[in-house]
Amino acid sequence: MEKESVDFLKRLIDAPSPSGFEGPVRKIWQERMEKFADEVRVDLHGNVIAALNPDGKPRVMLAGHCDEVGFMVRYINDEGFIHFVSIGGVDSSIVSARRVKIYTREGVVFGVVGRTAIHLMDEEERKKVPKFHQLWIDIGAKDKKEAESIVSVGDPIIFDQGFQELRGNLVVGRGFDDRVGSFAVGETLRLLFQAQPKASVYAVATVQEELGMRGARTSAFGISPEVGIAVDVDNTTDHPGTKDNKQRFGDLKLGGGPVIVRGANINPVVENLLVETAKGEKIPYQIAGAPSGTGTDANVIQTTKGGVAAGLVGVPNRYMHTPVEVISLEDLENVSRLLVSFIMKIDETTDFTP
Repeated sequence: MEKESVDFLKRLIDAPSPSGFEGPVRKIWQERMEKFADEVRVDLHGNVIAALNPDGKPRVMLAGHCDEVGFMVRYINDEGFIHFVSIGGVDSSIVSARRVKIYTREGVVFGVVGRTAIHLMDEEERKKVPKFHQLWIDIGAKDKKEAESIVSVGDPIIFDQGFQELRGNLVVGRGFDDRVGSFAVGETLRLLFQAQPKASVYAVATVQEELGMRGARTSAFGISPEVGIAVDVDNTTDHPGTKDNKQRFGDLKLGGGPVIVRGANINPVVENLLVETAKGEKIPYQIAGAPSGTGTDANVIQTTKGGVAAGLVGVPNRYMHTPVEVISLEDLENVSRLLVSFIMKIDETTDFTP
């Protein structure tokens, strides 16, 4: 992957974007897309929509949600400790003893999620997983008055961890789910900018996916595409804890290429053309089966207005919804290559009727 693209990805990952608070990531994505799109706008919901060749046919929507899971300040007690709730699905067992950032109207406040020392817990306490209402954040305030002078109820919170390279093509970061999706659809638009596709292409950094695919629902309604492809992450089964459960979760791995999803949520013409494209371009790919809804932006795109020919391409991801998600840059790059080649194959004569 080119250094400029890696730098763009790093900026997306290092920026905070809990669902409902996507502003910093939205700004980064919008500024980059303005170089490669005919028009870029932000809708009332907060989705960023970048259009290329808007008069072309068919109208294709590419969606990658730019929000991440996180936390929100719920209550500040008399001693100045902060109690919080999750934004989206976070496992409470991984939250204790972590550094966090609280994003206030005045700037960033650093804190730590407190954890009773092991010396002060009896054997039974050590075995228990704390619930969110039993956790707290320590910002070093002496009392409630001091804490409330810098932190407010409703402020968003993220883990204090960003982007880092591991070995080979692997990288680790907080919230690859799904800033890598918004990255991929943005990179697709960049690559299409000089290719002159016959289709009109709307790349969208959607918001609030973690709260029920809300941004994709509103942006798809406004764009009214004939074809809509979501890019999201997909759980791998190539590490301890999952590799012996492939009969339950399938067989996906880092470095195996983009994941092309099949099932009721997916238009079979879109799926077949994605597979044919991958084969023709010698892009490695993996197949995942989804017998019902996928729980991604593809869900709501498919059922917009009179129906959309929907597809779903996954970026293989280890340790989803943790601050240490791991992906392969090669897989991510191949997602954009696949989408570019797919779009260049279609025109107004392509029939997506199942």
